[in-house]
Order: sequence, then structure tokens, then C-alpha cells
Amino acid sequence: MKTGKRWQEVLTAFMKQLFLFIMPENDADPRGWRRAIWMLLGWFFLIQTLTGLVIWMFYSPSTHTAWESVFYLQHEIPMGWWIRGIHYWAAECMVVASLLLLTLYISSIGNAASNHQSYLRALWITGIILALAITGYLLPWDQHGFWSAKIRTHIMGLTPVIGSGLERLMLGGTELGHYTLTRFFALHAGWLPILLWLGLRMGRSPTPRAKGLKDSMETENGFLWGAQSWRCGVAIVMGSLCVGILAWQPWAGDLEGALRGAPLSAPVNAAEPYPAARPEWYFLFLYQFLKYFPGPLEVVGAIFIPNLILLWLVFLPMWGKSRIGRRVNQTILAFLCLGVCLLSMLAIHEDQQNTSYLRARKEADGEASRARELAASLNGIPQSGALTLLLEDPQTQGPKLFAEHCSSCHRYDRHDGRGLPVEEAPSASDLAGFASRTWLRKFLSPDHILTPAFFGHTSFKDGEMATFTTETIASFDTQERQQLEEVIHILSAEARLPAQKHLETSDAAWRSVDRDALFYEVGCTECHGFHFEDEDLDAPDLTGYGSREWLIEFISNPSSERFYGEQNDRMPAYLEEGILNQEQISLIVDWLRGQ
Repeated sequence: MKTGKRWQEVLTAFMKQLFLFIMPENDADPRGWRRAIWMLLGWFFLIQTLTGLVIWMFYSPSTHTAWESVFYLQHEIPMGWWIRGIHYWAAECMVVASLLLLTLYISSIGNAASNHQSYLRALWITGIILALAITGYLLPWDQHGFWSAKIRTHIMGLTPVIGSGLERLMLGGTELGHYTLTRFFALHAGWLPILLWLGLRMGRSPTPRAKGLKDSMETENGFLWGAQSWRCGVAIVMGSLCVGILAWQPWAGDLEGALRGAPLSAPVNAAEPYPAARPEWYFLFLYQFLKYFPGPLEVVGAIFIPNLILLWLVFLPMWGKSRIGRRVNQTILAFLCLGVCLLSMLAIHEDQQNTSYLRARKEADGEASRARELAASLNGIPQSGALTLLLEDPQTQGPKLFAEHCSSCHRYDRHDGRGLPVEEAPSASDLAGFASRTWLRKFLSPDHILTPAFFGHTSFKDGEMATFTTETIASFDTQERQQLEEVIHILSAEARLPAQKHLETSDAAWRSVDRDALFYEVGCTECHGFHFEDEDLDAPDLTGYGSREWLIEFISNPSSERFYGEQNDRMPAYLEEGILNQEQISLIVDWLRGQ
């Protein structure tokens, strides 16, 4: 009993101090759910402050170190992902609580229990909380935060007369960069928390002078152990549970926290477009709303109409003094809430029906996952920054380069390399699995060589290779087919593909075969060279076929004497003509080979 009473006294003292800290003394009604939400906001502010101080010990506000420091906290520090997750989701829940509080005040404007000063205080705090959330999104310096900030600063720049100056002030220049990040960090970690604290303390005196309020807070058994105490307790417990569950994310199925906590997309790459960019959930309605104001009308939807609504909110208590004014305010509020909900739902619905956006979202998630994987590898993050990991990664850059420079003729598993279909029919071979045993079996099959996946849409469909396959190979007997299979094994081994390493190690019977005799008997060396040179041969040299060196040299100049020479079918010399550099060709080759 004594222990329980002691805990009750401790909890009573804590709730009393928290209540006195945030509750406006001159509010006409110190009871109700508005008071509970005020206490919840104070609780969230305390959580934000404590977790923010921990994050601050690891965060480095620089374009070359911000993402890296957040990754280190989230993936290297024990429970760091949980601390960052608590901070992130407490901010999201704080936005919800402040908007709910503001809605309750608006709906009660003009009632006897309403207080105009408390309403303006709630409006002020809601604006500061939104500003905190907006500035915080950029700090990880990832793709989502960067492009969201770019959209917001662009909208700011639409403001007549002062727009360009405001935009330059926030950006620290003409483009998002290091100075933008330091400005946002100073606002998020310094100025805005101070303004929020002042908002929570607004209208209070050093000591509680409102005796009626103090008396309403206390009972003979202690502090607020009546209905109001339960409202406050329920609000704090439910808010804490929501934050904790969202930060822990048990449904993620990730025990090490890589997918838990707060989201972290790929490092910023301002040189490439980011079609997966979308604003935060509480600005989705504005994103959808601006679609109806194209071109020069954008300033109307982005600046004039929102500012008119803001003016209505500021002067709402004055307009709500009469019964008609209260009705008008409540009608406008209902209309705005309905409009915000409908526009947000419409934005989500359109995105779910937009296949281009869904593919972009999937690709963005893939890059984020790949960035985390590379950063957590033994080599870690280089001094040049985490973005270098993706720029030098074949799995990331290979598909992009292939889609841009190769997919007009070639396909990769019937798509452009990035998973997107191509409307035009292919005019060259499908390169998925190139030089593997499976690929070579199909290529040397009479049933496949003239299909669009190989020579079907090329000038080679009438050449000697197609004729040899459709006529000579088609007439092979059982022994000759066995010899052809050995040729496929030997030729594919030249590529040294990582995916086939286990096959070439376990299946070594073909290594004892006389390769020169075998290739001669099958008929390969009548046209191709294979570990020998002959000026009279007019087909590509098969020495090192499909290897990294062979492919780089082939893509650099397929018209060289080693390959097709004058018989080249339209393929450009990518290196010789300056279309791609050596590094870009290497990225494509390594991706094709599965490295």
C-alpha cells in the first residue's frame, strides 16, 4: 500500500508540473479534451527534446556527412533506429494532435467556454509544429527530404514581390545545398523549439494566480484524480503507445532495425530527376489542389488562396462573436475539412493508379535498400560520401545506362533494364543472361535464333550464323548434340560469370576435352577464332567470349577487326564516338554479368 501510494504521489507531482507548464491559466474551461491535448503536446515536446538531444550527438549537418551520420545512428548505434523512430513519429503525432486541438477550438469559437487567446495560442503552436516537421524532413539529406524541400521552396518563391528574396534566404543561395541544410538545422534544432516553448508558456505568469483553475486541479485526494485526470492520462498513454508502436514497427519483421524506426531513402542525387517525390501526408491536399492551377495560375492555388484561409483563421474569433458568424465559421471549417480529406484521398488514389509513379516508388525503395546494403558492407562509406556508393554501383547505374543508351535496340528480359516496357519492337538481341549456358543454348537452337530475342530483327537473320543454326545444327545427331553441349560449356566458361561459378567448379568433365578439335568438329572455327588468330576469319573472336574484358572492348568498338568489322549491324562504337566513357561502359558490363 505504501509503495502504491508513493508511486501515486510521484505521478501526481509529475502530472501537476506538466499541467501547469502548458495549460493556459486564463482559459475559461480548464477541463475537457482540449486540456488533455494540451498536456499531450507538452508530453510530445518533452520526448522530442530528449530524443533530439541524443540525435544531435551523432548528427553532422553537411551535405557530405548528414546522410552518413543518420545512417550511422540508425544502423550502427544500438537501438539508435528506435531513438530516431521515436523522434520521427512523435513529430508526426504532434502534428495530428495540434491539428485536432485547433479544430476543437475553431468549432467552439463564440461559445461561453471559448477563449480567444487560447485559440490564437493553439494556432501559433500548430504553425510552429508544422514548421518543425517541414525543416526536419530535409535534415537526413536523403532523396525524399531533398525533393520535398525543393517543391516547398519553389512554392515560397511564387510569393509576389518578396518571393525570390524569401527563397534565396531559405536556400542560402540559388540552389538547395550545404547552406540550405545548415539553415534548416538551425531552425529545427534552435529557433523553432524556442518559439514552440514560448508558445506553450504564452499568457502564463511565474506563479499560478488563477485560483479557480488551481482549485479545479486539486481534490482532497491529490491532483486531478477526477474525470480530467483520466482524460489526460488516456491521452498521454494512447499517444505514447502510438509513437512506440510506429517506431518499433513489429510488422516489419526486421529484428536488427534496418526497416524500423524512421524512413531513410537514398542519399541525395540532385543530378537526376526523382519522380517518386511527394510532399508529406499533411500537404498531400495542397499537392493535389495545385494540379487544378497550371502554369501562371499556380500562384493562385499556392499563395493567394492559402493566405486567405490563414487570414480567416487569424480573425476567426472576431467573426465568431455573433450567432451567424459562428454558423459561418463552422460551415467553412466543415467545408475545409471535407475538402482536405477528399483532396488527400484523391491524391493517394491517383498515385495508386499511376503505374509510372509506382515503378518510380519501387525503384526509389530499391536504391534506398541498396544504399544501406553498400554502406553496411565491409568497405563502408568512402570519404567522398554515400552517394559515391550508388554512382559506382553496377546494380544501380547499369540499368539506368542500359535504358538510356541500349534499350532502343536491345532488351533485358523483355524490358528496358529498369522494368519498363518499350513500345517499339526490339531490333537486337535480348541480353538478359548473356553468355550463360542457358542463353547460349537458346541462341544455338534452331527454334530460337530467328526470334526477336536473338537475330529475328537484325541483318544477321540472313547471315551464315543463322543458316548454320537452322540447317546444320538442326540436323545434328545425338553425338553431335552432345558435342554442341560441350562447346556451350566451354564457351560459357570463357565469360567467368559469377552466377555460374558453382557450375564450373562442380562440372569439370569438359575441361579434359580437346577444345581445338571439338570446335573444329562442330564447325565453330570455320568462321570464329578461339584462342588463335587468323586474318581470313570474318566472325567475332570467341577468345574470352562474354568476359568483362571482351564485353568492354566489344561495346567500345564493335566494328573493330576482332568483332564484326564491316559487317556490324548499326551498333555504335560507344567509346570511340564519345557516347559513353570507360567507367559507364564498365558499369553496364558489370551489371549484365551480374557483378
